[in-house]
Amino acid sequence: MKAEAATPAVTVVIVPRERFSETEHSLESVLERTKCPHQLIYVDGGSPARVRRYLENRAVSRGFRLMREDRFLMPNQARNIGWQAASTPYVVFVDNDVVVSAGWLDALLRCAEETGAWLVSPTICIGTPLAGEVHMAGGRACIHVQNGRRTLSEKHRYAGQSLAQIRPSMRREPTELVEFHTVLVRRDVFQRVGSLDERLMSTREHVDLSLAVQEAGGSIYFEPDSVVTYIPPPPFAWFDYPFFLRRWSESWNIASLRHFRAKWRLGHDDPQLADQACWLREHRHIALAPMSRALSGFLGERFAATLSQRVVAPIEIALNKALVR
Repeated sequence: MKAEAATPAVTVVIVPRERFSETEHSLESVLERTKCPHQLIYVDGGSPARVRRYLENRAVSRGFRLMREDRFLMPNQARNIGWQAASTPYVVFVDNDVVVSAGWLDALLRCAEETGAWLVSPTICIGTPLAGEVHMAGGRACIHVQNGRRTLSEKHRYAGQSLAQIRPSMRREPTELVEFHTVLVRRDVFQRVGSLDERLMSTREHVDLSLAVQEAGGSIYFEPDSVVTYIPPPPFAWFDYPFFLRRWSESWNIASLRHFRAKWRLGHDDPQLADQACWLREHRHIALAPMSRALSGFLGERFAATLSQRVVAPIEIALNKALVR
């Protein structure tokens, strides 16, 4: 009589980040390169028909759980749906535009078990070629208090550097910052700090969790032997635009920053939050790239850039507010 297989210690929860066109690339990398025993939950929020059918077929053929909502989900909404459906001691959140490398999950789980870490961050690279340029490899997330004024300090470590060049100097070590591109979470963390904050609709959710774990006395580790790569836009498929524009909408961005500021008692002029507000708007304007290229070809690059900044971008902001409302 065969012995029953042990229940896996970890559940991989894949959630939508900002578009759907990387879904297959991302999921196939997880299916092919994850040898560590695990359960898989895929949370799908409002994907287009072709993506929905692909996920349904793969869920049947590979035996993972597909949880479908016929609406766009805020990131923390999707993550809460996923971890609440899991029963394993650990949960690993993976965005649907992340491509994993061989051994990625084994290394995260090994780090958590050997260190007792509440959160473990892999080496997160960005773009192509895969595992080329580092997006972050741990980092800083803390609040400074000076003369009664609280300010946020956040910084990615090794951002923009070549992984091949810095890999020999990287080691497993405590850190202060994770990002939700991929992160392992000890599941009982949610009993200690509560569910992920859904009032952070579009931004600062990773900093919020990092600060909450630190405040609760938990440890956060960086594990260099786990490597994943985030694939940012462009390009966009036509069906990416509705989700992308809502995901980074002015309404969601402003509400998120206001809530984060109030929650962590930061000043209205906090420099990092001001910088983040600019980054959020610029990131959404990536969707305007085709229009910008067309204007450059017709009007010339310099005049087109001025027109985009002074006319096109403000019109987009106003339209975005109206459409999302």
